[in-house]
Amino acid sequence: MQSFELNRHGKIVFPSNFFPDLDFSAFTSAEHLDSVIRRDFDTKAPSVSEILSRSAQGVYKSKFELMRDMALSGFWANRFALTMFDKTPTRWSDVPRNRDDIYMPILTPWPDAAERMAAVQAAFHELPAAWNDSAENLIFARLFNVFGSRRHIAGSLPTVKPTVEQLLAHHENMTLRIGNHDPNFPIYTYDEVLDSSEDVAELEALGRWSMVLHNQHPYNRNDLEVVKASELKDDDYVIVFHPRDREVQRFINRATSGKSRKGVSYTSPTPVPPAKPYPAVDVAKEFTVRPRIDAIAVAHGDTVCTNEDLIRNTAYNWSPMTAESIAQKTGIEQRRYTSGTFEDLALSAAKQAVEHAKVGPEDIGAVIVCTCTSGRLIPSLATWISGELGIAQSHASFDLVAACAGMPYGLAEATRILQQVKRPVLVVCVEKFSDKIGNVRPSRMIFGDGAAAIVVSPAEEGAETDIEYFNSYASGPTSEVNSIIWPNPDFDNFITVYGPEVKSLAGRYLGQMLDEIKELPAPAGKDGTLLDNIDLIVPHQANKTMIIELAANAGLSADRLYFNIEQVGNASSASIPLAIHDAVRDGVIDKPVRIFAPGFGAGAVAGYTVMRIDPKVVVPFRDAEERAAIDPTHEQPSPSDVELAFR
Repeated sequence: MQSFELNRHGKIVFPSNFFPDLDFSAFTSAEHLDSVIRRDFDTKAPSVSEILSRSAQGVYKSKFELMRDMALSGFWANRFALTMFDKTPTRWSDVPRNRDDIYMPILTPWPDAAERMAAVQAAFHELPAAWNDSAENLIFARLFNVFGSRRHIAGSLPTVKPTVEQLLAHHENMTLRIGNHDPNFPIYTYDEVLDSSEDVAELEALGRWSMVLHNQHPYNRNDLEVVKASELKDDDYVIVFHPRDREVQRFINRATSGKSRKGVSYTSPTPVPPAKPYPAVDVAKEFTVRPRIDAIAVAHGDTVCTNEDLIRNTAYNWSPMTAESIAQKTGIEQRRYTSGTFEDLALSAAKQAVEHAKVGPEDIGAVIVCTCTSGRLIPSLATWISGELGIAQSHASFDLVAACAGMPYGLAEATRILQQVKRPVLVVCVEKFSDKIGNVRPSRMIFGDGAAAIVVSPAEEGAETDIEYFNSYASGPTSEVNSIIWPNPDFDNFITVYGPEVKSLAGRYLGQMLDEIKELPAPAGKDGTLLDNIDLIVPHQANKTMIIELAANAGLSADRLYFNIEQVGNASSASIPLAIHDAVRDGVIDKPVRIFAPGFGAGAVAGYTVMRIDPKVVVPFRDAEERAAIDPTHEQPSPSDVELAFR
């Protein structure tokens, strides 16, 4: 499924938020699937009794709030059909009796369904509209046509549906009969669902929910009955379930045969600290060949996804939230996605960097690609880029997985390799998260796409080093090691962030890194410590709200930190060099400065680099047209108090 699409209104849409697309090859057992289904649907979905109770207590303040609960209940009632099956109204005489790949529901009648549904309908009409009365009435009509037609108890549905043979095995088993079936019953096309549009973001999302639920019942709902299967007549129409794909059927076969696959085992041993600390690496003292930074180039994603866009695409398993609450929680107002390929994004930054550094393919000694989102394993992205740049041979070209600490790790390896090859090393940091997020809300709120490339060359004899210190760490308690997982079979194989554990590892590592910098001596001729002589701190752009809080706990004021996460989101390994580039673009860096760049993230990795950045090495946008293509809303900023502090 496409990670995102632009509909005919020019709005960004996430199909995975409305059309569940589970990877059934990842499920180890029926119990595993059941836990995932319950996590996605059950914990958010109120029953009809709960809806009526909330209505009686005055919990609902508007029509929208009631409709949202109706829709969640509808998704819960259709949880297995949405994720596993296609429904087909079929004449009973045409239903095969002995196939093991055709299924029919065994249902329990709901005696007072009509009375309860009428009460919900009455409650809706007594509430005021939240935004637009006519739009909300239209969505309600669509929702209630599905919601109000329910004739069975939804909570008793089995994880794996019975075959037709199993339905007929017991005389008392009941199923759904359709009266007056119209084979031309209209449903919404895929494009109609995507093109749904409302002025209010919350209503647009709810409108799509109602269209998806409508399509789950492709038959007239005015004359439905739950009847005994033994009473069905040849010309009656029933609902037949067909597995959506081969993997669903293979999963059912495994589950019904009692077979299960072994999942990943997680243990929680007590972590043992190192025998002695890993000291910071003083580059000038440790290495003969001193690194010089010749170029920093970036490639931003070309598609803007605002917080408002997230709300327009609210998934059925998200808690209620607003665009403002996302900004308050993360400090992010928009993130950037690329409509191109992962490879093209990386190559764009690489080509700009080597061109700016005036480095030819015959000069490059190594290519290091820092990424945690590459789908390319053979050949590695680094070797692919080497080939695309025309490099006939390098000393080394390899991918390095250090997640959000990718840039510090990459620059550390580049410095080491520089000692051997004594020629430029190209470090590319690139991530494409937009196709790995799915409907996982914390990930969708935070991550974006982007790439940056850095050319590190040997400095001239006697010249100062541009990379002054670096250090790196990894591991920790398993709860932090596994705090960010991709692919995660428990979340449809999408990237998953476990917030409290991430905050714990970020706070632990940030404090450790700052303590080290405080202990390092000031540069020659300067007073205080190295930290006192840092001009600008450019941290990994993980979550602005979280980083400011953690920095304050470590004794750092926010005005010492630079962020661009508000406009680009969290691009993991690319986030620090993207921020350095944007700091130069926006005039925050307008002369050579000393930067402290700490990174931390998945795998409980961390690392930092202390380096000197001359704005001349940062590749500018080539012209106003290119700048406008990257960010059409951009206006040249006036210097803020923070910017002036660094001038």
